[in-house]
Amino acid sequence: MSDENPHSMSGSSQKSWLEKLGQIFAGEPKNKEDLQEIFDVATERSVIDSETKSMIEGVLDISEMRIRDIMIPRSQMVTIDLAQPIDEYLPIIIESAHSRFPVVSEDKDHIEGILLAKDLLKYGFNPEPEFALNELLREAFIVPESKRVDAMLKEFKARRSHMAIVVDEFGGVSGLVTIEDILELIVGDIEDEHDADDPEDIRKLSERLYSVAALTPIDEFNSYFSTVFESEDADTIGGIVLHQFGRMPERGELVEIEGFQFKVINADMRRILQLQVTLPKMDAALATEN
Repeated sequence: MSDENPHSMSGSSQKSWLEKLGQIFAGEPKNKEDLQEIFDVATERSVIDSETKSMIEGVLDISEMRIRDIMIPRSQMVTIDLAQPIDEYLPIIIESAHSRFPVVSEDKDHIEGILLAKDLLKYGFNPEPEFALNELLREAFIVPESKRVDAMLKEFKARRSHMAIVVDEFGGVSGLVTIEDILELIVGDIEDEHDADDPEDIRKLSERLYSVAALTPIDEFNSYFSTVFESEDADTIGGIVLHQFGRMPERGELVEIEGFQFKVINADMRRILQLQVTLPKMDAALATEN
């Protein structure tokens, strides 16, 4: 009668795999390709799943990247001017759906601080609030373009910060970076209640003015506005707008397509996120029915 049992055999098999893995590491992987081979083998043998492998690869990727590689460029920063009255910058906050905003004076090289949208809530229900924007600002966290992304993630965690202003070697503002930008490199896109799969992709702002998520399918846009937009190169209304520009547009840029005016309200370095659509006068009545 054998003394072996299923548990010991299973343990032996697992030990054998661990020994092989240990032997690979004992050879001291000389480069990223060697590590990649280890992860491929581990995934094939179900030691780790594909999502875990993807995250590990993301961590390796950010170890070689600098903030300049992932930052939102200066031209696409959504900022608030310290001198603006609240009725001017409140629509910016609502349309962009961000939670944090750099507040500037003169221009984007003069960052006065960071405004958290939630800090405005206590004034929303007061008919005559005593309001001073500069008193609400949080200190801006400044980092150089050359800072390593993995070091940036550690510093975000240590400081409990979510946004940093990026400056070039001369001290000029070149962009901003958020903790979400870094985490998405590791775990993939992080979608929230304001992303394009929001059930309310199209919102009416006035008789002829609408807020439209860029990832709204063309068929949905056509159905809502009784239009006949189509494209072999795009599935979304944002794709049609991007094709019309022929390049990645900046926030605030306008383009007209078949009488409809599209304004880029929010965009990052990779894609258009939110559009403001102005209808032709003759089509306003049709859209009102929706």
